[in-house]
Amino acid sequence: MLVQVNWTNNRYDYVNDYMLDSLIEAGVVARFLRSTGWVTVGVDPIRSANHPRMYNGPERRMFGECNTQ
Repeated sequence: MLVQVNWTNNRYDYVNDYMLDSLIEAGVVARFLRSTGWVTVGVDPIRSANHPRMYNGPERRMFGECNTQ
């Protein structure tokens, strides 16, 4: 699938979706287009293959116990 990108030199192009993560990591993509609109790298939240999502909230899971009531 092709994704529209806005390069850091302010030109527009299309790239294969599997290339997008590496191009963002390389710092050559300023923005890319999602179905919901333009995403600005460094401003809007994006997934990263190198940085797994971390949850900073309180732990609510009950490991090793069955919570039956």
